[in-house]
Amino acid sequence: MVGTIMIVDDEVNILQSLEGILSDEGFESICVESGTRALEKMEELVPDLVLLDIWMPGISGMETLQKIKGAYPNIQVIMMTGHGTIETAVKATKMGAYDFIEKPLSIEKLLLSINNALDYYKLEEEVNFLKEKEKEKYKITGHSRLINELKEQIRIVAPTNAWILITGENGTGKELVAHTIHILSKRSSKPFVDVNCAAIPEELIESELFGHEKGAFTGATTMKKGKFDLAHEGTIFLDEIGDMSLKAQSKTLRILQEQKFDRVGGSRTINVDVRVIAATNKELEAEIDKGTFREDLYYRLNVIPIRVPSLKDRKEDIPELVNTFQKDFFRNTNIGPKKFSEESLIILKNYEWPGNIRELKNLVERLLIMTKDDVIHPKDIPPPFNRRTELKGGFQPALLMSQTFKEAKSEFERAFIETKLKEFNGNISQTAEAIGIERSNLHRKIKTYGLNGFRS
Repeated sequence: MVGTIMIVDDEVNILQSLEGILSDEGFESICVESGTRALEKMEELVPDLVLLDIWMPGISGMETLQKIKGAYPNIQVIMMTGHGTIETAVKATKMGAYDFIEKPLSIEKLLLSINNALDYYKLEEEVNFLKEKEKEKYKITGHSRLINELKEQIRIVAPTNAWILITGENGTGKELVAHTIHILSKRSSKPFVDVNCAAIPEELIESELFGHEKGAFTGATTMKKGKFDLAHEGTIFLDEIGDMSLKAQSKTLRILQEQKFDRVGGSRTINVDVRVIAATNKELEAEIDKGTFREDLYYRLNVIPIRVPSLKDRKEDIPELVNTFQKDFFRNTNIGPKKFSEESLIILKNYEWPGNIRELKNLVERLLIMTKDDVIHPKDIPPPFNRRTELKGGFQPALLMSQTFKEAKSEFERAFIETKLKEFNGNISQTAEAIGIERSNLHRKIKTYGLNGFRS
């Protein structure tokens, strides 16, 4: 890997020698004679790696190392010295030095250390990029009042070790909230282990959660770690906890209380340190009354309750969500960019979204794939999402899709006003006079129903 290397040494002959060697290897060199000058130069150009002498006049190499790692923690530093001790090497390593090489320098050893350090630097950059990408992947989209309140709750609880119970309808993004809490927690560098409680058969629950030893049962040909073992020092996410059987609830409660367990077929007790986040779309208090969920497990999990709002309660976030889904879709496919018209977004905001975010995302992807034009118009949105879809027979289909008399009345009023506006070529004053209502009242109804583009 070719890169820029800063050489910091007060001996001019060493600077010149190393510059020539590194140039032959294809590296670009920056030579400075003191730690102070190195720090000044790094404000102009940040190198990929620093070769730093320990004993120099002015600030020492150790002090320079401390300042470099404080300002540029990802830059790798290789220390050089003619008076090395084990104590100094250990101290430099603890302060963040990648390697410690004694003078006179072995060119082969130095080049090997440089290439290894640059590979490590590249790996760190890739890891940091993936971490940022992971954060972006689990970013909560929206700025509605309910979402802002949710984000604030997450901001407060994430840095703690408190256990959390996330509730909300299917498709609202409970798993997204759990991931976000983990990413913002002090355990973010440790595992996030997802357990779908509804998908684990009752007879396998112990093996899945606690693991098993080799030979514990027929088919156990090797030792297997359980979910709690894998989540040690990290976060375990018990998704759909409300669908877990009573037997499984009992076993889960035991490990949650004791933070220790034995693998199936094992005799050694294993201690674990996990943060527990659980989620359910069920009302657990009602499940307790029905006898299908343990009350003691509920109170164990429900330390911090977080409710994820339904999409129908945060419809103002729909345009932003659509935009996010579009960007993700275009990034992962070869389909060219498209956009939703303002009218089509209004139609999406008028739908109730029983499937929540998941349903919206599926529709957006479907429209991006199936719509031929670059702009998605109301005509491209099918029922039941588009309640204004009209057949040749008129607006009856939209009326029949109405769930209540109030909705049907509203749909009739919208269709009636739109028809009359077209009849008077979009003139609001003439339309208001013809249908016998105040012009200001008609303005409000046009805004309510999203009938834009008409003139006063």
